[in-house]
Amino acid sequence: MTFYQELQLNSAGSKALIRITQDKKERMRHILIYNFKVYLVVAFCFAAVTLFSMVFGNENSIAGVAVLLALLVLRQADFGIHTSHGLLCIAGIFGILMTGPRLSNMVSPFAAFFINLICILLLMLLGCHNVIMSNHSTFVLSYLILQGYDVSGYSWMMRTAGLFVGMLLCMAVFYKNQKHRLHKREFKDLFHEFDPRSLRNRWYIKLTLCVSTVLLIASLLGIPRAMWAGIACMSVCLPFQKDLVKRAHIRWIYNILGCMIFLVIYAVLPKELHPMIGLLGGIGVGYSAGYPWQTVFNTFGALSIASGLFGAAGAVILRIATNAGAAFYTALMGSLIDRASDRLFCRE
Repeated sequence: MTFYQELQLNSAGSKALIRITQDKKERMRHILIYNFKVYLVVAFCFAAVTLFSMVFGNENSIAGVAVLLALLVLRQADFGIHTSHGLLCIAGIFGILMTGPRLSNMVSPFAAFFINLICILLLMLLGCHNVIMSNHSTFVLSYLILQGYDVSGYSWMMRTAGLFVGMLLCMAVFYKNQKHRLHKREFKDLFHEFDPRSLRNRWYIKLTLCVSTVLLIASLLGIPRAMWAGIACMSVCLPFQKDLVKRAHIRWIYNILGCMIFLVIYAVLPKELHPMIGLLGGIGVGYSAGYPWQTVFNTFGALSIASGLFGAAGAVILRIATNAGAAFYTALMGSLIDRASDRLFCRE
């Protein structure tokens, strides 16, 4: 395997390669490449988001994160349709990211609920045909973080411009990498094939309902950082209920662990180094091959930002409460939706 090929491996693939290599010299080579890759990705992400912020404003750095996430996914994933038609999917996805989060913050909680329903379901239809690729964890996540870090006026215009530039970049990378893949299906087939009786489309509906309702509940209760509940719900909501319940347990347990580790680091580090905790979390995610430890390190960035508003202890309490509540809610709601679907769409 070449140096470049090893750089394309994910964390699990790199660890597996290191584990099965018998030759000590070769194993050391794989270890060095793995470490280089982790820090290279973190450095690239940091530089890309920083550049985006310099051009479109610091308040729009989160839009840079959304563009970067989409770019990393669209390097490899396709939509199961003609490549040229896939460009329409990208346009639709970014169109929703430009408008949906802003609109949902301009209206009442109940009106926002219906906006979220429409936008999230469309994101699922446009970008998540291949369930294995887990594209929802990029596109729905981007929608939620843009909604949570909302801007208005000139800042929103700059955010829209930044997302538009990001869309063009994603289109170019997607077409370059996917143009030789052949698919018979077309853009319109994504909608013609929608059938609420199919397991995939039932998952679309379940995730859409779970995320939209948990956002509504959080908004009505006046819970800060409602997006945390939405992200936890999205992360937990897998197609099969057994997997969903297992993921829900992992989510709240490892989220608490991440919060405790964050408190220790926050207390030990000097105040001027607290902004670096998020970067430390990014490095940790790079080394994490599985969902549990990714959950642990993902808490660092969120808490690093929130601690400036609520204090470290307040941010941790809020993080634990929203994630545990959303995980339990998704497990319960998922079961109810599955039962209702079985009654409505039972097959003969």
